[in-house]
Amino acid sequence: MAGLLLAGTLAGALAPAPAAQAQDTGPRPAGCPAGLPAGAACYTGTDANGAHYAIAVPERWNGGLVVHAHGGPDLGDASDPARSVEDLGRWRVMVDQGYAWAGSSYRRGGYGTRMAAADTENVRRVFVEEFGEPRRTYVHGQSWGGDVAAKVVETYAGKGGPYDGALLTNGVLGGGSRGYDYRVDLRVVYQYYCANLPRPEEPQYPLWQGLRRGSTLTSAGLRARLQECTGYAKPPGERTALQQRNLDDIMNVTGIPERTLESHLRFSVFTFRDIVHERLGGRNPFSNRGVRYSGSHDDKALNAGVERFSADPAAVRDLSYDSDLTGRVAIPVLTLHATDDPTAFVEHEAAYRDTLRGAGRDRWLVQTFTGEHEHSALSDAEYATSLAALDRWARTGQRPTPRSVAASCPAFDEVYGTGCFYDPGFRPAPYASRVRPRPGGTSWPAMSAAQEKAWSRVPGVGIAP
Repeated sequence: MAGLLLAGTLAGALAPAPAAQAQDTGPRPAGCPAGLPAGAACYTGTDANGAHYAIAVPERWNGGLVVHAHGGPDLGDASDPARSVEDLGRWRVMVDQGYAWAGSSYRRGGYGTRMAAADTENVRRVFVEEFGEPRRTYVHGQSWGGDVAAKVVETYAGKGGPYDGALLTNGVLGGGSRGYDYRVDLRVVYQYYCANLPRPEEPQYPLWQGLRRGSTLTSAGLRARLQECTGYAKPPGERTALQQRNLDDIMNVTGIPERTLESHLRFSVFTFRDIVHERLGGRNPFSNRGVRYSGSHDDKALNAGVERFSADPAAVRDLSYDSDLTGRVAIPVLTLHATDDPTAFVEHEAAYRDTLRGAGRDRWLVQTFTGEHEHSALSDAEYATSLAALDRWARTGQRPTPRSVAASCPAFDEVYGTGCFYDPGFRPAPYASRVRPRPGGTSWPAMSAAQEKAWSRVPGVGIAP
């Protein structure tokens, strides 16, 4: 395989295939991203659904395969050939540990957890057809990809299935029907204080849409409006008194940290627009009816003036069927989550724990936590530690503990030097302690296996690929 490695640049590897070749091109040798182990062979291709993918096989392959599910979702119309290659470079530690790696860019942008899970399973099949059956196969999901990978586990990894374990890192594990409630709250609280999205003179729309269909607002335009209202990008001393009060009220009420306020607002505007208009036919899956907001300088006025709405039950059903988790797990699942993750709050892990416990499957789950402060990247030493612990569990049946995982990290850090920040004693508080629950929304799983089965018989249920 090493002999097939081309000396092409990463830019060459990212060049999209001509339109006539956009379907099922098969793996073709391509230049590897910088930093991959010497002698690794890299490939790119497009599957039968139009999803671009990247594959890497190390020169000293240990026979294992990591199938990667990326986060997001990205919002482009088509599959992005760059995404899977970028993620290969980002998680090159797994190739460095001797595993082959395969990741899909998904067949389109926009929301669709089951679609992304199917594309993730498809790239595993592509790998098997080209390189043979691996000794062991693990699925890895990061951020929203954690939800995608968890859906892969529930959909394709039953007893005797092709997957031996799952690694979920900083995952959005509360599912779609509840996992974005804090962004629903941000959307309405922001508008109450800022009144510039939309402005009074602009066409009005219900805030659950995120953004009206046909709007030409850009990310830069959104950033300018956020800055206008809160001065968040300025040093505190350069903000007006009103800007500082607006910023304090928004953060105190929603619990969203200042450093990720813009990214959360983008999600509540642009991704909500995608979910509502492109995936659910204009129907509303979100609600804030019955939620009492607190933490502002005037809670009474806030609760009297904030926009309220109730969800369309059919829209909730479709979003839940697409992205909620049943806890129906039958393989080892190891999670790794930063306790100060500013994007996917660590309380998502509590939701996942309660989901598996509610399904009677929590014996398959081990959760580990680190004292890191980032969402998109954790220590390479910890990724290597987690993968080794998962592999040992899958091979021997001996379930690790957070302490045993943490104790094995220093040996990997001697190689990577990126640090070990495990906190074996940490246990996340309930999801409802961080995200205001909607009436009736505190029990888990959010969608039971029986409910999933019943909904599966509804014609057109869920979100179309």
